[in-house]
Amino acid sequence: QVQLVESGGGLVQPGGSLRLSCAASGFTLEYYAIGWFRQAPGKEREGVSYISISGSSTNYAGSVKGRFTISRDNAKNTVYLQMNSLKPEDTAIYYCAVLLPGRRPGLHPQDFGSWGQGTQVTVSS
Repeated sequence: QVQLVESGGGLVQPGGSLRLSCAASGFTLEYYAIGWFRQAPGKEREGVSYISISGSSTNYAGSVKGRFTISRDNAKNTVYLQMNSLKPEDTAIYYCAVLLPGRRPGLHPQDFGSWGQGTQVTVSS
């Protein structure tokens, strides 16, 4: 069964940076497009970023564009989310997931599966 594990979250001050990792266990990550999502307390899960299988295509939610960067290292079976200029509104649990077969690329949670357990990001002074 496909398993993903997120890590790298923590407490950071506004304007700070964090690098999240999404590591695969039990499958080869290079065969999947990967999305990052987040969910704040009491809110719906929202798409943050997406990266294609090759890494040649990416997209971002408007709220994070210019601040976050998604990348992948297939040799390490890992996808990263570099988060800079963090804001309090970025506080959420961050999840990664794989794009399901036949689904259109995008940031829609319903098109993804094999969700990880999430990693908490808290931006506060």
